[in-house]
Amino acid sequence: MAEQREYDFHEVYWPRSPRQTKVRPLAPRLETLNGKTVAQLWDMVFRGDEVFALLEEGLKARFPDIRFVSWREFGSSHCGNEKEVLAALPQRFKELGVDAVISGMAC
Repeated sequence: MAEQREYDFHEVYWPRSPRQTKVRPLAPRLETLNGKTVAQLWDMVFRGDEVFALLEEGLKARFPDIRFVSWREFGSSHCGNEKEVLAALPQRFKELGVDAVISGMAC
């Protein structure tokens, strides 16, 4: 005969915290990259120098009037002062006339 057990039930909490930000709509897509300035951000972790060179080549073939602001201009997007670096990007993008960003991050 199976043994019958008594269980104590405890209150359980969801391990995630409440949402801190609201969902916002995405920015509208650019109709074309011709005549646009694209910034490159890289965390300096995995072969971004090679990847961005290939991306530039492929995008310039499709959009001859595209302009790039190299990842070299921004330094690492993953560093000791990451919070300050990222917070300064919108103003830096504005100064450089950036229309779009490619952010390369390693896993």
